Amino acid sequence: MQSNGKIRIAIQKSGRLSEESISLLGQMGLRFETYQDRLFAPCRNMPIDVLFLRDDDIPEYVRDGVADLGIVGSNVLDERMVRVERLLPLDFGFCSLCLAVPERGGYESLGDLDGKRIATSYPETLRRFLLERRVDSEIVVLGGCVEIAPALKIADAICDLVSTGSALRTHGLTILETVARCQAVLFGRQDPPEESRRLIQRLLLRAQAVQEARKYRYVMFNAPADAVDSMKNLLPGCKSPTIVPLADPGFIAVHAMVIEETFWEVVEKLRDCGASDILVAPVEKFMR
Repeated sequence: MQSNGKIRIAIQKSGRLSEESISLLGQMGLRFETYQDRLFAPCRNMPIDVLFLRDDDIPEYVRDGVADLGIVGSNVLDERMVRVERLLPLDFGFCSLCLAVPERGGYESLGDLDGKRIATSYPETLRRFLLERRVDSEIVVLGGCVEIAPALKIADAICDLVSTGSALRTHGLTILETVARCQAVLFGRQDPPEESRRLIQRLLLRAQAVQEARKYRYVMFNAPADAVDSMKNLLPGCKSPTIVPLADPGFIAVHAMVIEETFWEVVEKLRDCGASDILVAPVEKFMR
């Protein structure tokens, strides 16, 4: 148990979330060493220890107070159903928990699985889903290699995580229905000690700043001064753009934040309004 203001953060030791979790902590300003087989790393610049664990163990470590914060996929939290506080979805590690059936199995709807066997590593999540849909299927629990279950006649269908869908196609399976959409989540223990809360809030603020920054690009360009009004309408990213007069009369320099999703459309319209010498930079941190 942590009771001296120092906290522990548990992340996946290896797997699909490991690299991006380490990258996120680095962007949040934590400085620590990582190398193969390391299970524990103290931060050099903050009273924080990083634990490298199996993702299935992380929720219980946080619930029991062994760790104060954790990063796992929302699918793990949904399955384990432990009492923790979900603090922030992290916008990486996207995948879906899907029901998949043989392509030529004749299955057209969820109701076709009534009375059938479904293999999965997520029995509790699947059980709740089927109960809500009033489908009575037998759940076959497998620890891995779920995709091969229909071919081996272990089950008629599967429920498993899907990212690209290549594993399903390899085994002649197709998605019948999506059970849940998943991503990495930052979560914490309920009612942490008072001396730890301030540090946890600092880390949450930093994580939010990193996450917000991913939504934007910083754009700088020159433009005719008489085009300001039309350009301002294209740049609503953060209140209003910064406008600076240039040495050349009649021209200005504009600095603005542009939403990543609409970046190319906005830049093309800015060029139509007379923008030139456009410089684009990534945004590392952004606090509102």
